[in-house]
Amino acid sequence: MTKLEMVADPNKQEIIMTRTFDAPRERVFKAFVTAEQVKKWWGGSLFETTVEEFNPKAGGSWRFYQTDDRGTYHFHGVFHDVTPDERIIQTFEYDDLPEAGHVILETIKFEEVDGKTVVTDISTFQSVSDRDGMIQSGMETGASASWDALAKIVEKD
Repeated sequence: MTKLEMVADPNKQEIIMTRTFDAPRERVFKAFVTAEQVKKWWGGSLFETTVEEFNPKAGGSWRFYQTDDRGTYHFHGVFHDVTPDERIIQTFEYDDLPEAGHVILETIKFEEVDGKTVVTDISTFQSVSDRDGMIQSGMETGASASWDALAKIVEKD
């Protein structure tokens, strides 16, 4: 099993995460656009995820919340593009920040290479300080746990 690679170059407003899954691209993509699968992997073993709204098509929206022993965390966004087996472009907002308006534009690409799927997630923040705040919040730990859980789902035979 491969591990998450995360790159956050200094003075850039983006985080790039990449991971290779030993599964066909169609299966990996489906796990991103099927509510029942999303709630199994989003947050990994760290959180229990509840999908309140999920309409993965251009103009559709999504809303999730997660719970752990410390509380409940709310997230939402809008899908801008959903191209089957190739790409998802969506916004991402963490509702529980003290001030609103920290919108992330997320582009997730799915590329099949030798029967495996390379997923590249490019998250573009409104500022470097927003990006740095997300990193400091433990984003890498959460993303690693999520994508480890995703691997267990999609890499099954």
